[in-house]
Amino acid sequence: MNGLLAVSRLIDRVNEFIGRQVSWLILAAVLVSAYNATVRYLGDGLPAYLPIPRASNALLELQWYLYGTVFMLAAAYTLLKNEHIRIDIVSSRMTKRMRDKVDLFCHTFFLMPFCLLMVWLAWPWFWRSYNSGEVSANAGGLILWPAKMMVLIGFLLLTAQGISEIIKRIAVLRGDIDDPMPQHDLPPEAEAALDIEEKR
Repeated sequence: MNGLLAVSRLIDRVNEFIGRQVSWLILAAVLVSAYNATVRYLGDGLPAYLPIPRASNALLELQWYLYGTVFMLAAAYTLLKNEHIRIDIVSSRMTKRMRDKVDLFCHTFFLMPFCLLMVWLAWPWFWRSYNSGEVSANAGGLILWPAKMMVLIGFLLLTAQGISEIIKRIAVLRGDIDDPMPQHDLPPEAEAALDIEEKR
């Protein structure tokens, strides 16, 4: 288990680093979006002598490239930080140990098959685009393979993080480690009482 936990820590560090770095792309996307909107709004009112790019399909596509990259590359970071969507009305009624078991089951039998399927489908989809030099159908649009590559990388990172979470859930359930991301939905006294009741 120690070797697996070392692998888990490595995956966590990689996704932590990537998740924090891609957050800067949100700022870039906002700036591109604001610039594009301003230039489109001003339109012909811009002096011809100003050497600035006018609004274009390339700028519009760059916006969704940036947002899409953040969404794909930060998905694993979201899972790492336990910030993914849950059905709170159900999970809040469960004990901590039951939530860990549900997480382990769902990561193993739902998340992992889905991620592996997406990696399997995304690889040829990206590779065909890269080999053909696929370009957007919009006039002046961007090449498409970098966006498709982000989908592939995003699901590879999410697969790795799923493996890390499975390792951690098993270790927590076995009592090998404390929960690295404990949830405190109840007051500490209530959580302690539930844990005592559960261990009986």
